[in-house]
Amino acid sequence: MTEQPLRVTWVQPEDLLGHELRQASEDGRDASPQASTWHTSGGPPSPPRAGASTPPAPPELRTLALRLLDELALLPTPLGGREPTSLPEIVRSCDTAGPPGGTRTTVPGEPGAPPPAPSTPTGATVPGGSGGPPPVSGRGGVGESLGVQQLHAAWLGRAAGCLLGKPVEKLELPAIRTLARATGNWPLTTWFTARGLPPDLAARHPWNRRSAANSLAENIDGMPEDDDLNYPLLNVLLLQRYGRGFRTADVARLWLDQLPAGRTFTAERVAYRNLLSGIEPPDTARHHNPFREWIGAAIRADVHGWAHPGDPASAAAQAHRDAALTHTGNGVYSAMFVAGTIAAAGGGADVHASLRSGLAVVPPRSRLAVAVRDAVETARAHQDFDTVVDRLHAAHGHYHWVHAIPNAALLAAALTHADGDFTGSICRAVSGGWDTDSNGATAGSVAGLLAGHPDRLPERWTAPLKNRLATSVVGFDGIGFDELARLTQEALRP
Repeated sequence: MTEQPLRVTWVQPEDLLGHELRQASEDGRDASPQASTWHTSGGPPSPPRAGASTPPAPPELRTLALRLLDELALLPTPLGGREPTSLPEIVRSCDTAGPPGGTRTTVPGEPGAPPPAPSTPTGATVPGGSGGPPPVSGRGGVGESLGVQQLHAAWLGRAAGCLLGKPVEKLELPAIRTLARATGNWPLTTWFTARGLPPDLAARHPWNRRSAANSLAENIDGMPEDDDLNYPLLNVLLLQRYGRGFRTADVARLWLDQLPAGRTFTAERVAYRNLLSGIEPPDTARHHNPFREWIGAAIRADVHGWAHPGDPASAAAQAHRDAALTHTGNGVYSAMFVAGTIAAAGGGADVHASLRSGLAVVPPRSRLAVAVRDAVETARAHQDFDTVVDRLHAAHGHYHWVHAIPNAALLAAALTHADGDFTGSICRAVSGGWDTDSNGATAGSVAGLLAGHPDRLPERWTAPLKNRLATSVVGFDGIGFDELARLTQEALRP
């Protein structure tokens, strides 16, 4: 039997170089000399969807890739002034700079805040409304803690949304639509299934190979492991060990102690490798890390929002300390946006006010803030969500499918269009493509928290989870979501 060669993804120099050239084109650096050198030397482009190209590059090309990565790191970006990474600069930009047109981003309720958005897009009707039934008593606010039932609903929502998106992760938007339509599930309203799918379509658009066995409707048996759940679990441990005053170095210590390297991807894997090479935060986020503006920090942000209900600024600052290990710029903003949105939802705001609060804690002239504002406006303008998605893909399709900007825009559009309804939120987030399981997870977390109680989530989403979560995070494998909510509440106490 021939032994298969080991090809570790997300760290090969020839692949990192291709992704860094793409990153340079997005952040305005002139990398044309490096691109010309790479391509004339036979260097491959970055893999469009996979984590590693094949076959491996020869040694001389790998050496060239490392040299060019160092050169690209020295190039200045013209976006630095409006897209800072340090927290003090981010705060100053939120206080003094405004989006084009001069309107400052404001927290709902403060002087000058815009009036609440209409509850639904023009002509749309969505069951459940913004948050569904009235909030439960004891809902968190500034200086208060979330109730265990709210956390239970948020964890269930995160799991269900993630699980919905798993079988179509990495598939392009036309394939997602084709598979769902072929099984009578478009617009998306329930789990994906292979039952009744014509064989030719199944062959043309294969499900995600790692996830189909445990995430199609006919195969679900509890919540399988996923990094979209692993990272929030790790952040529960983070607060247990270090409290809310943790430092970025504490995040690194926890990962080295608790997170298997093989369970990391993209920016997290590069940062992990950098730690093992003796590089310290925040340089771990920058050194040979072309994924630093991708979605990874955003999927870690829920716990930071839960820790500060009604206080988006504190939630965003806490998320920043976590994100700085692995991300810069818009990658950091995506985590702050999610944390701020969740904090506002935990404080009693509806979904529209929550999104505005999330936007208020990121630089208003950043590409992510502009994309999110445009996505919300697009969602409010169109009743048909397919039209919304098509416009988002036309605007942001040049980004990698895991990049923070298109995914944050899609998340905001899905939550806006669904008006807080749980099913509408996760189905819209997943049906929009790109990073389907991550977007579904965050949409489910927000909508679950807005619902306020697990009994308010439709049983068709929660029953298949069987109150059981699989994970490689030590001490949590097989845990029930009810017990996880209790442990989370304990960890969140000041």
